[in-house]
Amino acid sequence: MFYIFHGDDTLSQKEQLAELTAKLDDPSMLELNTTRFSGALSFAELRQVCDSIPFLSKRRLVVCNDALLESGRDLTDRLVDYLPHLPDTTRLFFLESQSLRRNHRLLTLAEKLDNGYVRAFKRPEGRALERWVEQRVREAGGRITPRATQVLVGNTGNDLTLLANEVEKLVLYRAGEGEINVDDVARLCPYAAETSIFDLVDALGSRNRQQAATLLQQKLDEGADPFYLFAMIVRQFRLLIQIKEMAEEGQRAPAIARVLGIHSFVAGKLYQQSQRFNLSQLERIYAHLLETDVGVKTGRADMITSLNLLVAVLAV
Repeated sequence: MFYIFHGDDTLSQKEQLAELTAKLDDPSMLELNTTRFSGALSFAELRQVCDSIPFLSKRRLVVCNDALLESGRDLTDRLVDYLPHLPDTTRLFFLESQSLRRNHRLLTLAEKLDNGYVRAFKRPEGRALERWVEQRVREAGGRITPRATQVLVGNTGNDLTLLANEVEKLVLYRAGEGEINVDDVARLCPYAAETSIFDLVDALGSRNRQQAATLLQQKLDEGADPFYLFAMIVRQFRLLIQIKEMAEEGQRAPAIARVLGIHSFVAGKLYQQSQRFNLSQLERIYAHLLETDVGVKTGRADMITSLNLLVAVLAV
């Protein structure tokens, strides 16, 4: 058999692979007969492994990550001829992190052959993503409130590997004692901790002084360090300037995330926020932030008063 799993839901691909291989043979014996490839590979190397007789096992497992995406047409041409004659003892998996074209020759071949299998894996979005989280929590033996699910999804995005890690952390934290709530998410999940900063910048960008003042006071009442809040606001506007410049050059959020080394979901939210400002506005705001920083460090003002004045000035 050969399998082609393709699409951006790489977590489900790996879990499906684990489920299928668990049925093949004793894990220790199967591991001795497992070969993994990553990226481009030569057909000769792949065929040599696939044609090898398993050692003390019924099956040989071959897993290729992004081989079809990163290898040339030559590999596809050769596989079209070879796969119908793949040895019965071999289980060959192609795990592709992007969706292949519908008319890809190997997809068409797999759908025609009895020994071929194709499955597309796409990350869920919207309500489907929330259901995914709720099911994941149940499977781990926990419970979560609807609002906590929304906050977790809203601040983590649909990176399922990241979400799965956060769910595991939250379930272990609760240890079966009650439901996971919004406070748990804010306390344990790093992206949720920035929520109020995103919201505060949104309020400033939309010139909503009342909302910005409320969000600021809420964080101060929760015991947040005023210097930390100021540093986060500075960081946010620094990123907004960088993203605005890159956006005006025609770059989009995914490319910006790679260049700046930030999470793709964070880059997407910042990209949307940057549309509320023009570049000259952002530069003036950043200059004002510098003046505030100098004023506090030279003792001409205290940070809490400066933060309140900052909201009053920027939200006008």
